Amino acid sequence: MEFPRIVVNAKVYTEATGPGARALLDACAAAGRTGLAPPLTELGNMARFGRSAPLFAQHVDALPAGVGTGFITAAMAKAAGASGTLLNHAEHKLKPVDLKASLAAAKAAGLWTLLCADSLAEARRLAKLAPTAIAVEPPELIGGKVSVTSADPAIVSDAVAAVRDLDSDILVLCGAGVKTGRDVRAARKLGAHGVLLASGVVKAKDPAAALRDLASGLL
Repeated sequence: MEFPRIVVNAKVYTEATGPGARALLDACAAAGRTGLAPPLTELGNMARFGRSAPLFAQHVDALPAGVGTGFITAAMAKAAGASGTLLNHAEHKLKPVDLKASLAAAKAAGLWTLLCADSLAEARRLAKLAPTAIAVEPPELIGGKVSVTSADPAIVSDAVAAVRDLDSDILVLCGAGVKTGRDVRAARKLGAHGVLLASGVVKAKDPAAALRDLASGLL
């Protein structure tokens, strides 16, 4: 299975729960080359719908089976149907020691690891951990109307160059304000493998149409 070019972070939006969960997963599958990070409560349900689009756990903890109320282990996420995990998002930042431990647990469970970086400097630091991919997302642009590809294209191209210098196997995605196929095309021209986004799909009036537009930027 290929690492997705588009990863949709559904956060804890109500549109990604209940009946909306199946519709969102179907839209990701139809778009192709798209992965979905659903609310953790929906991960197992979505996997039972069919592995038509790769799923990412929004977080995993570095705990063995046993004591750990309120946490989710990497092994549990894998068993629930996840292909990967999203770690260190701006809304769920981890201390370096905790991030390193969660990353190791995810790798041991056979999960892709997508780490979020809020700056070029952080992207460089995270590359030393050898994740599957790094998503560069300036926090001030998250949820905004202007894509990082136009507001700060240099951070994308510089992150791609910096990460490749350290480890050419690590994929680089970009996010924050990404909403259209034009944004995806711009990201690709800047050297990114793809994009990470949330509200541009999940809160769209027609998520399937939004994803078709985004996927057109991959052509």
